[in-house]
Amino acid sequence: MALHRRALLGAALLPALPVTARAQAFPTQPLRLIPPYPPGGGTDTVARLLLPHLMSQLGQNIVVENRGGAGGAIGAAEVARAPKDGHTLLLDSMGHVVNPTLMPNLPFDYATAFGPITQLTWQPQMLVVPAASPYRTLADLVAAAKARPGTLSYASSGNGTGAHLAMVEFARLAGIEVVHIPYRGGGPAMTDLIAGNVAMAFASAAAATAHVQGGRLRALGAAGLRRITALPDMPTISDQGYTGFDWDEWNGLWTVAGSPRIAVERLHAAAIFALAQPDVRARMDQIGIVPLGTSPDDFAAFVIAQRERAARLIRDANITLG
Repeated sequence: MALHRRALLGAALLPALPVTARAQAFPTQPLRLIPPYPPGGGTDTVARLLLPHLMSQLGQNIVVENRGGAGGAIGAAEVARAPKDGHTLLLDSMGHVVNPTLMPNLPFDYATAFGPITQLTWQPQMLVVPAASPYRTLADLVAAAKARPGTLSYASSGNGTGAHLAMVEFARLAGIEVVHIPYRGGGPAMTDLIAGNVAMAFASAAAATAHVQGGRLRALGAAGLRRITALPDMPTISDQGYTGFDWDEWNGLWTVAGSPRIAVERLHAAAIFALAQPDVRARMDQIGIVPLGTSPDDFAAFVIAQRERAARLIRDANITLG
């Protein structure tokens, strides 16, 4: 997956009003930050990491409200109907580009309901199995799946999420048939995977790295074209015979479309500041997340490209919510 590397950490921001005027104009009340997935997944992890620094920069309390369900659409809908004042934020991931194709009858339009602020992170994924699994390598897993078509199950954080699409693409390349078990988010999926209730899953580095390092999961391959910094000995899936396999995730920050420019400017500046803090960068490096911090325009272009890519895969694989 092509990464937007024009990170703006420490760079000049958009033209803005003087600091004193900005402080008076926005924010004027506490903010809501909505990750549209349950606690415990990669998106929630990023939200909690950034939260204290966002509050310090904005000078207001920020309440994190996890609104899981429907692959992120429930939380997104909550933000879409909020006032256009910049005080409600959406911290989303792959669902943001998948749902428009999977759910064409939503009461809001992802393309017009949200104003982009920045791409926060690149989130590597990895294919993992429970620690007690008999599959010690990717080749072991593929051989077992071919020997017993349609019997091995995999967890995902929901229909059409990055974890789901990654497995659809991998199964196509590997020539295997596996059974999808969707959950309401990455946290519940991870709990059942560790317990051995499903055979495997693609999981974000943010959610899975600590479990791999702690011996609760076994990692079989990185989903991107480069190794995960926190697990440097794990090869990529592409390097294990599936050349070009590249399905990592990311996180971005939006507010309600039509919010004042000054709100977008201040939110962007606060996000860039938070991503640059040593404790945030150290923790992200520890779990394999790459902090970015792009401009609103670059982020908007990235989302459009991602939405088109996801739509092609969904159509080609005939993925539905039924």
